[in-house]
Amino acid sequence: MILKNGLRYIYMLVCALAFTACDDDENGLETQDHDDNEMMAIMHDMSAEMDAMTMTKDADHDFAMMMKMHHQGAINMGNKELEEGDDATIKALAQTMITMQQAEIQELQAFLDTHTAEASAEGEMWDMEAMAAMERMNKNADLEVLTGDADHDMAILMIDHHQSAMDMAQSLLHHGHHEELKAMATKMIDDQTKEIKQLQDWLLENKNY
Repeated sequence: MILKNGLRYIYMLVCALAFTACDDDENGLETQDHDDNEMMAIMHDMSAEMDAMTMTKDADHDFAMMMKMHHQGAINMGNKELEEGDDATIKALAQTMITMQQAEIQELQAFLDTHTAEASAEGEMWDMEAMAAMERMNKNADLEVLTGDADHDMAILMIDHHQSAMDMAQSLLHHGHHEELKAMATKMIDDQTKEIKQLQDWLLENKNY
């Protein structure tokens, strides 16, 4: 009888712990399917546009073309944050990013307006490394936990987005030829390294699980 009662007690305890765990899950992090997430949809649209681009095998030309699309994707995400976000820190970061990247798009377009693409082995190498960077970004983004909260999703996806831009900029420093674009690439790396840290710090301070 004592053994039977002891087993019954253990069974009841296990059930109670199981229900508690379920309650914790229900009251903890709420996730959203990637197909329903608006920030992810913007990234997917950006990636599709970049994938459809015809490469010239000129590192500088292709960097400028792809980075215009990449920046526009970030701007679109930033505008979505300004529309739907609540957190003052993330909204301020979004506005700063929009302002800086709109200016860089103009600089990139000015370069393209006066540059004639010339294919080279260095350019082909840049193209391969850039596409690899985008593939890494897409895979990393697909692994992120998204919540449907604009502040959280903007922060976590923009880290992946920035990292791919930094990878492409770093590749240009190795394979590019035009000093004005290399200077832009260096600035992008510096700016986005700082922004990634700010986004990571915010995520660590605002865990919702």
